Amino acid sequence: MGTHVIKMPDIGEGIAEVELTVWHVKVGDMVVEDQVLADVMTDKAIVDIPSPVHGKVIALGGQPGEVMAVGSILISIEVEGAGNVKESAQPVAAVKEAPVAAPAKVEAVAESKPVAAPRPAVCQGPMVAREADERPLASPAVRKHALDLGIQLRLVRGTGPAGRVLHEDLDAYLAQGESNASAPVAAYAQRTGEQQIPVIGMRRKIAQRMQDATQRAAHFSYVEEIDVTAVEELRAHLNEKHGATRGKLTLLPFLVRALVVALRDFPQINARYDDEAQVITRLGAVHVGVATQSDIGLMVPVVRHAEARSLWDSAQEISRLATAARNGKASRDELSGSTITLTSLGALGGIVSTPVLNLPEVAIVGVNKIVERPMVVKGQIVIRKMMNLSSSFDHRVVDGMDAAQFIQAIRGLLEQPATLFVE
Repeated sequence: MGTHVIKMPDIGEGIAEVELTVWHVKVGDMVVEDQVLADVMTDKAIVDIPSPVHGKVIALGGQPGEVMAVGSILISIEVEGAGNVKESAQPVAAVKEAPVAAPAKVEAVAESKPVAAPRPAVCQGPMVAREADERPLASPAVRKHALDLGIQLRLVRGTGPAGRVLHEDLDAYLAQGESNASAPVAAYAQRTGEQQIPVIGMRRKIAQRMQDATQRAAHFSYVEEIDVTAVEELRAHLNEKHGATRGKLTLLPFLVRALVVALRDFPQINARYDDEAQVITRLGAVHVGVATQSDIGLMVPVVRHAEARSLWDSAQEISRLATAARNGKASRDELSGSTITLTSLGALGGIVSTPVLNLPEVAIVGVNKIVERPMVVKGQIVIRKMMNLSSSFDHRVVDGMDAAQFIQAIRGLLEQPATLFVE
């Protein structure tokens, strides 16, 4: 028998360090070739690390939340044959049960040592009561397994990093028995206890980027009300006529098209600002980032060259990228390179928001919910579908007048949707 050591691979693009987010194996597990051992994160992309060999896990080289250098020892596996380590070399010390890193301060991603802390307090038993609309953290494989078993994930206590539900948690839930699982909770019973959530992985990246954006950019917001009755009628007509063959359209492809057309007259908004070099780069291509909520946090996949896409092409790309982001399968290239961002909370969008810039971009447009309201049109009170656009800009680059005129241009395009397609 020999030892095969797997080192942190070179992800590319000059990346020197990555964050270890999840172990899929533990010491003593038997693994096969191509089995996923761990997930690591680079900027916003999550990368699976597969095993190149068959064997038994004898040592883990890091803990979830730890930032590891490329080339450092990730895992040691006992294999048949000589392995790739000389007998005199000592494998990394075994981590029998890797503790979760403590919530980290917002520091540079290049931090090389995690802050150790006690494991989060976990209440007894595998069942937990979540709110009906609370989405538990779990991988797609665990979600499918739970669906096959008929288990509601919101009732299962997760013991993985950041409360992630694991396959073992499903087994524990089943072992507990249905009688306990269905036990009612007193409506007015006192609740005690605390839960510490380690800020690692995507949540730490989001915290760092949001704080960085608010510290570096001079945000200002502008909100405008838009009558979307006509564009909604057009959308319904197109879906009725072409939905079966081309796919259904949401409002987002129309908004993407409106951004593209409006940016022709406001090139200073389709730009990136390098505040260290003091250089503004205006882009000809419009790469629209579409903020997407996933189980691990907010991700921004990018619809590239939106200026060259039809409504249905944009719709298909938005859907494809959103699915990849939610499943944790979006690549690094698909999550980088945007020139302007569109963010929407859908039907829960509220009446106004103050979106945070996605640096180094200088503009972000937020979509709020559509509501029917009585409006005065040509002296008559009529019911119209109204929606607010909540936008934020970097005042170091974009003047207030330009921002207002840009949003007004989008308003005009959406209220007269035929103009979206007039060259």
